[in-house]
Amino acid sequence: MRLLLVHPSSLMYSKIFLRLEPLGLERVAGAARSAGHEVRVVDLQVCSGSELSAELASFQPEAVGISLNYLANIPEAMDISAQVKRSVPGCFVFFGGHSVSFIAEDVLAQAEGYVDAVIRGEGETAVGPLLAAARDGGLQEVPGIVTREGRGPAPQTLHSIDAPLPARDLMRRRRRYFIGELDPCASIEFSRGCPWDCSFCSAWTFYGRAYRKASPEAAAQELASIREPNVFVVDDVAFIRPEHGDAIAAELERRRIRKRYYLETRSDVLLRNLEVFERWERLGLRYMFLGMEAIDAEGLDLYRKRVSPDENFRALEAARKLGIAVAINLIVDPAWDVTQFQTIREFALAVPEIVHLTVMTPYPGTEIWHTESRRLTTRDYRLFDIQHAVVPTVLPLDEFYRELVRTQAVINRKHLGLRTALAAGRILVANLARGQTNFARMLWKFSQVYNANLQYADHQRPVRYELPLPGPQPADRRQLYIHPRETLPRAAAQAGRRA
Repeated sequence: MRLLLVHPSSLMYSKIFLRLEPLGLERVAGAARSAGHEVRVVDLQVCSGSELSAELASFQPEAVGISLNYLANIPEAMDISAQVKRSVPGCFVFFGGHSVSFIAEDVLAQAEGYVDAVIRGEGETAVGPLLAAARDGGLQEVPGIVTREGRGPAPQTLHSIDAPLPARDLMRRRRRYFIGELDPCASIEFSRGCPWDCSFCSAWTFYGRAYRKASPEAAAQELASIREPNVFVVDDVAFIRPEHGDAIAAELERRRIRKRYYLETRSDVLLRNLEVFERWERLGLRYMFLGMEAIDAEGLDLYRKRVSPDENFRALEAARKLGIAVAINLIVDPAWDVTQFQTIREFALAVPEIVHLTVMTPYPGTEIWHTESRRLTTRDYRLFDIQHAVVPTVLPLDEFYRELVRTQAVINRKHLGLRTALAAGRILVANLARGQTNFARMLWKFSQVYNANLQYADHQRPVRYELPLPGPQPADRRQLYIHPRETLPRAAAQAGRRA
């Protein structure tokens, strides 16, 4: 079959700080191509809507799959599916991705017949059987499938994340992908899943708290094939198992692979495995994202981070000694008042690290979705982007946004703009000399994207598609899992229990 895969446009946060290659979609493309299908990809983060229209007209796809890892992209995906059905009558349209897996039936009901199916769970295992069934029949037998007739069998889990390889050659404008000064930047996956159970996160409910690792040989071979000099490691938590990080490092050293890396991990993992991170610093690890989420014990307990403030601050000091730049994430509680915003501003100015703010948002698949969703002030999908408040704020909403943007602006002046351009002058000049302008553009885009009046006005827009409310909270948390534990490979389940 002729398959066209589509990634929706960038969200608010991604318009400035990063634009990552859609690695999951590339892996699905690789799986479909391995099954004998002709595949093309349009990433609307870097391509225009007119290019999508032209591709529909020229390629005449028999199936179109739209990636939905983010709730805020659902209205756009609905519009794209309607466009596909008008442009290519008879085309089979399906959604897949992390966020849509938790609300598949509701999205199908809202799609007004423009969407034929939703894949729940990992797309690599489902896309081949799905395309075969779309052509030959038997759709309800596809693992992970949801149609208007109901659910098929439980999703299947990849036994090894070594394959399929991402179809990077199908991507257009790869030079447009970046994260901070790592411009351009590719992405890679060393492990998949997370054994922790933070209340605000749905990674653990999606994967059933499983954790799988790529083989060191496969990881190194894939890195050797990546042309970009910079690589973002997309793992939810990098190097949970120190022996795994060491084994990949040994392969890179043997092959003399040198790149610059950005990854995400936890404070306790960093502190336990300092020697691994030190080894990776020598290999080119330059940046690390730490989800501290809160600076006090009360906040950490609220989000069930299972770390202490002391561990977080010791991790920051450890990263400084290693020479690794850290970006911290803090979750903004809608219950904050002016004093708490001021405290965060003072903290952000007192530490050398970059501080990012995300607004506490109850997502389907998280535990706080079941505890907070009855308090929602809006169910507009577009506002579920971790930059808008969707539950009641203690401050009047317009004042909340003024305080939020004021705090973000203080951080922005510290880390972006002219000062950063001067400090990173050598990197900036080198990027520009290669025609890479992503980093340069982000330095002055803050005020174009972050605007309290615009964020407040977003709540006044007409709403066509609304997030459904959840049913009763399950008595057993395992009922939240997309991939039930019994479908997981034994080694993956054991790794999850040990971590």
